[in-house]
Amino acid sequence: MLLSILDSFHDSEYCYADRGVVISDNDGIEAFPSSSTSEWPSIRQEEKWWLPFPKVPPSGLSEDSRKRLQQCRECTHQILKAAMAINSNVLAEMEIPNAYLKSLPKCGKDCLGEGMYRYLTADQFFPECLLDYLDQSSEYTTLEIANRVEASVHIWKQKYSKRHSLRAKVGKSSWGGKVKGFVGDIETTKVLAQRAETLLQNLRLRFPGLPQTSLDVSKIQHNKDVGQAILESYSRVIESLAFNITARIDDLLYVDDATKQRASATAELMPVNEPGQIGAAPPIQRRILPSPFSYQRSLAGATSAMGASNDSDEIDESPDRRTCQLITNGNLRDALAGSLERLAF
Repeated sequence: MLLSILDSFHDSEYCYADRGVVISDNDGIEAFPSSSTSEWPSIRQEEKWWLPFPKVPPSGLSEDSRKRLQQCRECTHQILKAAMAINSNVLAEMEIPNAYLKSLPKCGKDCLGEGMYRYLTADQFFPECLLDYLDQSSEYTTLEIANRVEASVHIWKQKYSKRHSLRAKVGKSSWGGKVKGFVGDIETTKVLAQRAETLLQNLRLRFPGLPQTSLDVSKIQHNKDVGQAILESYSRVIESLAFNITARIDDLLYVDDATKQRASATAELMPVNEPGQIGAAPPIQRRILPSPFSYQRSLAGATSAMGASNDSDEIDESPDRRTCQLITNGNLRDALAGSLERLAF
């Protein structure tokens, strides 16, 4: 099924470009960031900066293409959950290697630390509150917490099994009634193991994609059952492939959403109809109040028009009337200049 999903990705509307590469096409020149400081808030892309950057059309993916991607993601996610369940069951059925048990410390408190041990031994135990208290800022710290809690579980289980068998022997002896405190220690060890196991289960529920712990790695290395080895490795390969396909589809859908939002924001800023198009509405004309400079230009235009009219009337006039009219025009220019000075000041 995963191979058929991979084969269905050919002839797609999107493509991939390496980071830091400038691509020139019909839509213009587009540059892709080369570092993890881009505006792409994807944790996978920040950690795996070498992955190519998905590129979609300027208007985004079509509805059919997006619907097909979502269907592929749902199918791949179901395969991922099935592979994770199979892998977890196979690892749980494997025997715990003696090399792992010998490498554990003698005391669960030394393995957990003072703060976590104090929460586990309190009268009231709330695993969710303890998980909120612990540092889970990165995958490394979360995996380290899982390794410590899982190691403490097996430390206390070993102590409980040893003390329980010793209790059975002591009960048959003549001095069995003198070890009441020893029985209390057995029950305390059992409760601590149960609490640590509950904490580990809640941690895995909160982080379903948590990598394999030290115990899982040790089981895989020291496993002698061929059938379990084949089933575990095959499910792990399918899990890895399904996870990568789901992650790439999520990144592509995120880029498509961002592209469509940017395109809609650009469309809102652009005018609805451009002048010159058929059926386009006339452009909206704003009324602009006249300024003193425009009033000055209108007066100068009126003056020049009057002067041109007077010049055209001077063809059949006598020299005396012409001289008189020039004087009159000069007085008119002086009057207009005075009016402009009053308007300006």
